[in-house]
Amino acid sequence: MKNIVAQSIVDFLKHFPPFQTLDISDLLNIAEQSKILYLDKNQLLFKGGSTTHEDFYVVKSGTIGLSITSDAEETLIDKCDEGDILGLRPFFAKDDYLMTAKAREESIIYAIPIAVFKPYIFQKQAVLDFLLQSFASQTRNPFDKERQGILISQNILFNEQVADIQYYQPIKYTKNPITANPDDILKFIAKTMANSSIGSVIIQENKLPIGIITDRDLRVKVATGQYPLDIDARTIMTSPVITVPENISVAEAQMVMLKHGVGHLCVTQDGSNKSIISGIISEHDVIAAQSNTPGILLKQTRRAGSAKELKYVREKLSDLIQNSIDTNIPVSHISNIVAEINIELTRRAIELSVEKIGIPPPVRFTWVNIGSQGRKEQLLKTDQNNALIFEDVEPEQYEDIKSYFMELAEMVNEFLEKVGYEPSPAGLLASNSLWCKSLSGWIKQYNTWINTPAEKGVELSTTFFDFDFIYGAPEIEDTLVLSIRNNMDHNKKFFGYMAADTLRNPQPLGFFRNFVLESEGEHKDSFDIKSRALEPYIDAARVLALSHNLFEITNTYHRFKKLAELEPKNTELYEDCAEAFNTLMRFRTEEGLINDSDGRYINLNDLSKSDKVKLKNCFEPLNDLHDIVKNRFPITYIN
Repeated sequence: MKNIVAQSIVDFLKHFPPFQTLDISDLLNIAEQSKILYLDKNQLLFKGGSTTHEDFYVVKSGTIGLSITSDAEETLIDKCDEGDILGLRPFFAKDDYLMTAKAREESIIYAIPIAVFKPYIFQKQAVLDFLLQSFASQTRNPFDKERQGILISQNILFNEQVADIQYYQPIKYTKNPITANPDDILKFIAKTMANSSIGSVIIQENKLPIGIITDRDLRVKVATGQYPLDIDARTIMTSPVITVPENISVAEAQMVMLKHGVGHLCVTQDGSNKSIISGIISEHDVIAAQSNTPGILLKQTRRAGSAKELKYVREKLSDLIQNSIDTNIPVSHISNIVAEINIELTRRAIELSVEKIGIPPPVRFTWVNIGSQGRKEQLLKTDQNNALIFEDVEPEQYEDIKSYFMELAEMVNEFLEKVGYEPSPAGLLASNSLWCKSLSGWIKQYNTWINTPAEKGVELSTTFFDFDFIYGAPEIEDTLVLSIRNNMDHNKKFFGYMAADTLRNPQPLGFFRNFVLESEGEHKDSFDIKSRALEPYIDAARVLALSHNLFEITNTYHRFKKLAELEPKNTELYEDCAEAFNTLMRFRTEEGLINDSDGRYINLNDLSKSDKVKLKNCFEPLNDLHDIVKNRFPITYIN
C-alpha cells in the first residue's frame, strides 16, 4: 500500500538541494523514516547550548528564526524558510548547538534522522559537496546567490556558520610520518611507537602506502594474545590504508574517517595509494582543529581555572587569527571575534582573582579596557591598558576600599601578563593608583581633561576616551558616561586641543610620495605602520565621533561607518577611511603573525610591488579627512 505521507515528503524534498540529486527510491527510503513536526509560534526546535539531536531539519512551511543569546540579550541572526536546512551541526561537530532555533510563525518541519541520511553523503558526491559548500559559503544553501555569505556579513560572533568556518579550512597534520616496511618485526615497530610517542606507523613499499599499524591494533591484536610480538608487520597491518590528498579540509577529513570507520588517514601527494606519502592525519588532529572555533574557545575560557589554561586559549586565539587571515575573512569580523574572546579572558581573570583573594568586593565596581583594547582592535601581542572604578564610599572608608581594589587590580594585571598580555609601558593599568579610584574621582579626572586641556594632558587622555566597560556594575558606567557627555557637549576648547593633537601625527609619505622610514634605532629603515598610518585614522575617527556624542561606538572602523551614516555629504570619504583602516590593520596583523611581534614595524622589502601600491593607496583619504578636522574645530582658538 502506498505511503501517502512519505510520498508527500518526497514530492517536497525533490525540489530542493541536496535532495534533488538523489533517486526517488532513495528519497522514499528517507521520507519513510522521517517525522513531521508542527510548531506553534515561538515554539523551540532546539536551543543554543543543548545537546545535538539525532535528526536534522528541513522547513516545509513557515519561518524558523536562528538566534544567539549574549549577556541575556537574544539577537536574531537569520531566518530559515521553505526548503532551508538547519541543525547540520551533528554532521561536522561533536558539540552542542551554538544557536537557538525558534518558530516565528506556525511552521511545519521535516525531521530527518542523521543515521538514515548519512550513507547518502558518502554514496553521492553531490550531497557531500553541498554540505561542505554550505559551511564554506556561510549559508544554509550555497546555491542561493541572494543570501550567499549573509551570515558572516552580520558581524555576529556566535552563529553556527561563523563558528564552523574552521571545518572548511585545510587541516594541519603531521608531515614526514614514521614508516616501516612490511617485513619489519612488530616488536621493533611497537618500540619505535612508544619511544616517539606516536599512535601509528604507516607500512610502505617502494615509498607507497600499503597499510597502517595503530596503537589500537597493538591493543586488540597483540595485547589480547591473538598474535605474538615476533611476527612481521604485514601480518597485522590494516590494509589498504585510507589515503587522502594534501589539501584536505577538516570537514572532509572527518567525513572520510566516519565513512570508513578509521581513526587515521594517510596523506599522499595526489590522494591515492599510488602516490608518495607526505603525512598522516589522526582523530586528535581533527579534534584539535575543532578546538579553534570561537565558540569552543569561549567555552574553554569560561571553564578555565588557572592562568595556564587561559594562556592555552590565548595561544589558540593566535591560530584562529592566522586561519581567518588565510581565508580572507574581513579584518572587522576578525576584530569582533578576537575582542569578545579577549574580553572573556579578562573577565575570567577578574573572577579567578576575586576567588583567590577570598573576600568578595566590598562595594560595586567596574573594570574598563582603554586604548586599543577599548577600541576592540587588539589582534596581536599588544599591551594591557585598563582602569578600575569603584562606587563612592564614605571618606573614612575610602583608603580601605581602595586598598582592596588595588590588590585585586594588581592580581588581575599579573594574571593577564601570565596569559600573554604585557603590561602597559606607560603604566596605564588598573593597578596604578592613578587609574584605580572612586566614581567621583574619575568624574573629576575627566572634568579636568575636558575643561582644562593642557596639551600634555590631552595627549594622555585620548587613550581614556576609547573605553569599553567589560565587567561590573553598569550603573557606574552610565553615571560616568553621562558626566563626560555633559561636560564635552559643545566644548570648543577641548575639541580644539583634541583636533590639534590629531593633526600632529607624522606623515606616512614624503614630498615625492615615498614612504617615510625610521632613520635610526632598532627599526631603522622600517615603516612604522602604527604611528604613521593607523593612528592618524584612529585619532581623527575619535574626535569626529565624540563631536557627534558617539560614546557607545569606540572601534575605529565602526566609528567611520557610523559617521558615513550621520554625514551624507562625507559618506564616500568615511567609507574609504573605513576600508583603508581595515587594510592597514591587515598589513599589521600579517606582519605580526609572520614575525611573532606586534606588527608595528614593516620591512617594505618583504612586500610585493602590488602590496606597496595597496599600502600607499591607504593614505589617499587622509588629506581630505584632516581638512574636515581643520575646518570643523577651532584649532586657532588654542594659544
